[in-house]
Amino acid sequence: MNTIHDNLFAIKNEIEKIASKCERDPNTIELIAVSKTKSVQQITEAIDAGQLAFGENYVQEGIEKIKYFKQAMPNSALIWHFIGPLQSNKSKFVAEHFDWMHTIDRLKIAQRLNDQRPTDMANLNVLIQVNISQETSKSGIAAEEVADLAKQIIALPNLNLRGLMAIPEIENDFDKQLKAFTKMHELLRSLQADYPCMDTLSMGMSGDMQAAIVAGSTMVRIGTAIFGSRQYL
Repeated sequence: MNTIHDNLFAIKNEIEKIASKCERDPNTIELIAVSKTKSVQQITEAIDAGQLAFGENYVQEGIEKIKYFKQAMPNSALIWHFIGPLQSNKSKFVAEHFDWMHTIDRLKIAQRLNDQRPTDMANLNVLIQVNISQETSKSGIAAEEVADLAKQIIALPNLNLRGLMAIPEIENDFDKQLKAFTKMHELLRSLQADYPCMDTLSMGMSGDMQAAIVAGSTMVRIGTAIFGSRQYL
């Protein structure tokens, strides 16, 4: 049975292989370990294996882990990403504890995060979530609405708009995966002329990481392949 250390080693090797095949620098692709529902012991094992960036979907669970590691490892360089849907009444907790927010899909959330970001913290890095597959069950805004939201977020002084995030429709066919991710890459490139600060594409999970990297992803969010099957609290 593979350990978390083994799994991380294998995934990083896979990222390097995929990047090499499509002539990309693997150092431009960041691995976010999706640690939702995982214990602090499992996260500690990942940290011991060199992993520093973690993604959490649930506000309270994420905050408890952030506080734990600030006390247990005060000198660590951990980076915490909020990658789940966010209700406006919980925005304050994300603003006060996380380094990245991946799922902005409306101005109200962005404004609250901006207003609630503590002055003694660095700006919150944020991504706009795009519903690239136009699924009614998914969060995110339509591609044609991104430019307007980006213009509004750029004006908020306590946020750094870094790019886009997407969770395309689940698809096993590589070419169909690649098509959705390529749309995201094209959308980002169309925005970069006006917003050169937008340098990040958060897309790709355990089942579609290869297509995401080929299409230009700079952050892949991997959970099951690192920690094993999801554990519900």
